[in-house]
Amino acid sequence: MLSTTETVDIKKTVKPVQATKDVVIYFAGDSGDGIQAIGGQFGHTCVRMGNDIVTFPDFPAEIRAPAGTQAGVSGYQLRFGSGEVLTPGDNYDALIALNPAALQARVKGLKTNGLLIINTDKFRETDLKKAQCKTNPLDDGSLDGYQIFRVDLTKLTRAAVFETPLPATLSTREGDRCQNFFALGMVCWLYQRSLEPTVQYIKSKFGKRAEIAEANQRALRAGWVYCENTETFASSYEIAPAKHAPGLYRHITGNQATALGLVAAGQKAELPVFLASYPITPASDILHQLSRYKNMNVTTVQAEDEIAAACMAIGASFAGALGCTSTSGPGLDLKQEALSLAISTELPLIVVDVQRGGPSTGLPTKTEQADLLAAIYGRHGECPAPIIAASSPSDCFFAVYEAARIAIKYRTPVIFLTDGYLANGAEPWLIPSSKTLAPIVHKQLVERNGVMPFDRDPDTMARQWVRIGTPGLEYRVGGLEKDQKTGNISYDPDNHEAMGYLRKAKIDRIEREIPPTVIDGPESGDLLLVGWGSTHGAIKSAMGRQRQAGQKGISQIHLRFLNPLPPDLGDILKRFKHVLVPEMNMGQLSMLIRAKYVLPAKPLNKVKGQPFTITEISNAIEAILGGK
Repeated sequence: MLSTTETVDIKKTVKPVQATKDVVIYFAGDSGDGIQAIGGQFGHTCVRMGNDIVTFPDFPAEIRAPAGTQAGVSGYQLRFGSGEVLTPGDNYDALIALNPAALQARVKGLKTNGLLIINTDKFRETDLKKAQCKTNPLDDGSLDGYQIFRVDLTKLTRAAVFETPLPATLSTREGDRCQNFFALGMVCWLYQRSLEPTVQYIKSKFGKRAEIAEANQRALRAGWVYCENTETFASSYEIAPAKHAPGLYRHITGNQATALGLVAAGQKAELPVFLASYPITPASDILHQLSRYKNMNVTTVQAEDEIAAACMAIGASFAGALGCTSTSGPGLDLKQEALSLAISTELPLIVVDVQRGGPSTGLPTKTEQADLLAAIYGRHGECPAPIIAASSPSDCFFAVYEAARIAIKYRTPVIFLTDGYLANGAEPWLIPSSKTLAPIVHKQLVERNGVMPFDRDPDTMARQWVRIGTPGLEYRVGGLEKDQKTGNISYDPDNHEAMGYLRKAKIDRIEREIPPTVIDGPESGDLLLVGWGSTHGAIKSAMGRQRQAGQKGISQIHLRFLNPLPPDLGDILKRFKHVLVPEMNMGQLSMLIRAKYVLPAKPLNKVKGQPFTITEISNAIEAILGGK
């Protein structure tokens, strides 16, 4: 092995390179092995090199899960290619397993003859026992169907890190923590990825401790050099850049896109943005991200609980800001009474719900789409609210921006749904020009001139928005029912019924904001796939697979507005012989469709905390259409 302190050309291999269109990689190890760090950084590198990517981080809920056990395995799946990539892939081409537990838990997803890189230093008897391995998989023949690369990862990392003196003393244990970057260096060689983005990341991340930054860089380069110089790795792979539309791209997660969408909405509306949130997985990163934008007139507060966070956001809207709060399923349960208050007071509010597995604490780090009915019907009384859902990590930006536009225009809370798969997953994002974003016009009443705070816009039915403390425009607001003219407290039966219909009419009018539904495929036919949220990529890919197999009468629509539903949806549904609704719950949207349109929409349900695979949806299509 070459010395890592020598000048080594790590930009181009001298070994054979095979071209391929796309690759699925899975990094797996203990939750303390830095798997998420190297997976995210590899994805960032692929975006920098022009590839299309989709990622799927999959990690345990515990802050430090039991080391060496299958319950403690942290994984990062990533698919990158030279064409359009819509899902992280059903099965992987390469698995990097840093211990026996990672191997046992994830090897079933590796393709036959797939590449399997194993850290043999972690296959001691005690390691095998923790992973509940009855025999050593390196010796029992269970891995014969794969291309196995046995690497003494810990030993090689120590040799690289401690080869020459570091800027400061580093313990052996600290040096061993660099083995994730050794593994990353190997994978960068295997798929001819540049090391430069990762070197920049290491310097930025560990810059305050020069010895750690240097140790990780040594490990990274050593991994690359090891593959280049050992006979074990005979060739590598090369994936050409994808043909993206011209423009400036960045690597973005769903939570990052959501935060930026709220910033953009505030700037476009010329309103301050206020986000109050109580930390909860998988939504916490929205609070973290927004806290960086104080210079963009953004204020963030970490509240003492979910209810306080929602009430703070309502207070911010009462004061004339765009009030926002972010949470996940358990927090949405707690915020519902405050959400009722916002609907009653008719104030703009954004409630971001990053869905996760339930009920109760459920599966904090796993994905699900089971909050739809809670979002629509989870409040007492007749209490309607618009529901908007994003379909991909980058779409979170545009969908939450639209949610803010609707909230401001119609003076209503809007529930914005994403999920753990979208929130933590990443893809390339073409950064839009602010000129291409729809205008957000707000009118705050500053002078009475005969106008009352509860006078309404005849077009939207929205009441006047009066910033608290405006001289001469003091008014009463609260949760008790209001007189439809003055806003004063009213217990009149006819007024209460009129207010109920008025609140409904305001939400119904949002139908006019929904563009015509885009049908991917024939306008009518044998089967229509109806999706919402994060199922988009898997549905579209499954449809593409079936079309290639000869199925012609298949189409897809994907819903962004879930309340109200698109006005043209009923007509579209009736033009197809079969309707299939894949969703990660027990059939919530399919139930709504059957109830509203009285047709036999067939549910395809999955509640395993994992996103749909392409194969699962493709098989469901075959089951409906048979050999047609």
